Amino acid sequence: MPKADWRRVKFGDVVRLSKDRSQDPLTDGIERYVGLEHLAPGDLRIRRWGNVADGVTFTTLFKPGQVLFGKRRAYQRKVAVADFAGVCSGDIYVLESQDANVLLPELLPFICQTDAFFDHAVGTSAGSLSPRTNWTSLADFEFSLPSPDEQQNIVLLAHAHQGCSESYQQLISSIASLLLARTHEIFSSGVTSQSKRIGDIADVQYGLTVNAKRREAKNMMPYLRVANTQRFKFDLAEIKAIGIGLKDSDCLLKQGDILVVEGHADINELGRAAMWEEQIPLCYHQNHLIRIRCRETAVPGYVLEYINSPAGRAYFRKQGKSTSGLNTLNSKVVREMQIPIPTLDEQASIARELREGRLALDAATSRYQQTIVMGKMAVGQALGA
Repeated sequence: MPKADWRRVKFGDVVRLSKDRSQDPLTDGIERYVGLEHLAPGDLRIRRWGNVADGVTFTTLFKPGQVLFGKRRAYQRKVAVADFAGVCSGDIYVLESQDANVLLPELLPFICQTDAFFDHAVGTSAGSLSPRTNWTSLADFEFSLPSPDEQQNIVLLAHAHQGCSESYQQLISSIASLLLARTHEIFSSGVTSQSKRIGDIADVQYGLTVNAKRREAKNMMPYLRVANTQRFKFDLAEIKAIGIGLKDSDCLLKQGDILVVEGHADINELGRAAMWEEQIPLCYHQNHLIRIRCRETAVPGYVLEYINSPAGRAYFRKQGKSTSGLNTLNSKVVREMQIPIPTLDEQASIARELREGRLALDAATSRYQQTIVMGKMAVGQALGA
């Protein structure tokens, strides 16, 4: 909370908008450029960039230690601290402390990450499709400026949380790399004498066709759509209902059913799949999801892992058809997919191992997200923002 020796200031009174420019970055020795697409929401590190030698029209200069703030679509919360010199998009403001004895440069990025600052930036943005805030509006943002000693304490607190979050990021990257490498190792043999078509080990069928009659029916039941079906998991935040008849029992989901996305604009998302574990009682699925119901010779979790593996995804990219910007599969393509089928015990062991790896990845990701939230709350409370 603000203390008695803290003073209320306007952002523009202690922060300077850099207007340094380079009309020919390559000649001026600038090697890298940064666009909005290179900044990650909530991440103060610049981890991606482009090469000036490849061609760029950006002229706004930045140098190490300066803060880059995305003024377009400020709700995306894109703030970063430069650790190299470069040029950036005109949709990025380059900010710095006017006087290091008044505002510690190290504190500036954390001020820009507070909810109060983002609320002000979003609230002063203009434009419908691509809203932008302007410097005059940002300069009017008011906040309580701590004493230099208190600023130093807040910076230490913020850096501690930042270090913790970066450690989790490294852990997430390591687990993801290990999981991918292990998946490659397991499924890299391709088609062998052990391989069988999915149609030989499972029943494959479409779901319910959504039409006006079903939307107006009396007996409404929950059903899953493409939007609900992510890779390895279901997003059940929004479940819609559909009219069900006596002949629709084949589309009632059962434990272990695998749902495959039949159509998607992104070829890399075509065929993504998740396994139903009865998260909702008496749930159906629509016709844009192809259901795989394994027989006794196949372990559903194992089949799911193969479908979502690099090998399975490559198969769907090759077999998918593109029409009017939509990539599609059909049930025959799913039935014809060749999948290595070891013994049931081996299938169960592989499914268990890869699932445990993904659970570890999810746990690390959850902890990382919690650390980000806690760090932002701690710094916000310390600043009284």
